[in-house]
Amino acid sequence: MSESVRPLVSLDIGGTLGTAHGPGLAARLAAISPLGPKQARRVMRDVLHTAPEITEDVIKKVSAALGIEPTDFPTDLPVPPLILFPGVVEALQQLSDWATVVTLSNVTCTEADPDRLLALLSPWVSAHFPSCRIGFAKPDCRAFWTIADSYQVPAATVVHVGDDWECDIRGAAAAGVAAVWLSHGRTVPDEHVLVEHDVLVAHDLTDAVQHVRHLLDARNK
Repeated sequence: MSESVRPLVSLDIGGTLGTAHGPGLAARLAAISPLGPKQARRVMRDVLHTAPEITEDVIKKVSAALGIEPTDFPTDLPVPPLILFPGVVEALQQLSDWATVVTLSNVTCTEADPDRLLALLSPWVSAHFPSCRIGFAKPDCRAFWTIADSYQVPAATVVHVGDDWECDIRGAAAAGVAAVWLSHGRTVPDEHVLVEHDVLVAHDLTDAVQHVRHLLDARNK
């Protein structure tokens, strides 16, 4: 069976596959913005995370949106390495046996490192779709549709796995993509979304593997 007709599974990265070893640009900006971390990250999705490069214009727009001075915008930050969670490699091995696996992440161009990710996650993950490259950040439906279009499959056949309720779950549901939420022990934020869109809940990626298999098997019947 060719890869283009295999089931397609997209995975969030931060909080799903692992965690960055140290704060990156977005975290530094969120920490100094008077908006607070949650609202700051929402602002940065459309302004910073979709920018292919950091220009003076981008710095001015981001700084204005965050309520900080452009001179406070961090530059030349090192890229924090991704530390995989325990069991992630084994989970990726299983998923890649059944489907084409890709990543879909909200990430700034200073933190996106496709070559490092390919080396870390190869051969189980086939491609990476960072927001700064595709021009759309989750929960924008177009982020999910970009992946589906790239593999020429309907969005309804894609399964997305992530830990961020707003970006990964609400975004996937709005795009018509099946979703598995990684709770990490947290309470479901919105039972209505859970029921209406048949969202499955798993503790972590290891637990999510069987949920993904269930969704894929159900579609093959």
